[in-house]
Amino acid sequence: MEELYPRLTILLLIVVRVSAFFVIMPLFSHRTIPAMHRIGFALLISWMMYYTIDVEPLEINGEYIMLIIKEALVGLFIGLIAYIVLSAIQIAGNFIDFQMGFAIANVIDPQTGAQSPLMGQYLYTLSLLMLLYFDGHHLIMDGIFFSYQFVPMDQLAIAFGEPIAAEFVIKAFAATFVIAFQIASPVVATLFLVDIALGIVARTSPQFNIFVIGLPIKITVAFIILSVLMGVTFKVIQGLFDLMFVVMRDIMTILGGGIV
Repeated sequence: MEELYPRLTILLLIVVRVSAFFVIMPLFSHRTIPAMHRIGFALLISWMMYYTIDVEPLEINGEYIMLIIKEALVGLFIGLIAYIVLSAIQIAGNFIDFQMGFAIANVIDPQTGAQSPLMGQYLYTLSLLMLLYFDGHHLIMDGIFFSYQFVPMDQLAIAFGEPIAAEFVIKAFAATFVIAFQIASPVVATLFLVDIALGIVARTSPQFNIFVIGLPIKITVAFIILSVLMGVTFKVIQGLFDLMFVVMRDIMTILGGGIV
């Protein structure tokens, strides 16, 4: 029993970080995955990681409680940053829906339970399938494993309040919006030209009811552009995945007190 006690204290810290990471991390936090399955998967990953982490035995005291809180914050923050980066896909879908006229119709996102744009949900589902195809789920699990090299388990202080952390998060948000604009810009620009053409037709031929024929035309044109540029869109989404992994690595380095 005396040998089991220090092992359980270390295993508990690992479980806290991994579980907090899976609570908000895209793909693993999807609501369609039963909670018991996610808990069991987090425990299995934590048990496997326990044999690869060399940490001195810890005693349960006030500092240990603070370590538990720190582990939960680290896991949540890393998962939140990755989720925010991937939210660029839904932002792009929102831009597209607004121009297509689909902004009046939303669907329920099964991951968050909130309303989501139609095209955003469509692109987000395809991006998750693409993430699985490129073994991104393995890279995500590698990220939580190597996080202990950047933010050691027995390190109590983390650099949440450092100016470089806030600056890095702001830059990550900016890069996210840039990629969202890159995804949506072909459709948005084309539909803008369609709006101009419809406006000219409305002025030159008042007998046409532009409000009736305009919406089907814009929807048809948008789907044609999406179909033609689907390969380019997936290439941009692949770059978004690369950005997500880089942001996760750099934010772990900053939290551990390193310099990016």
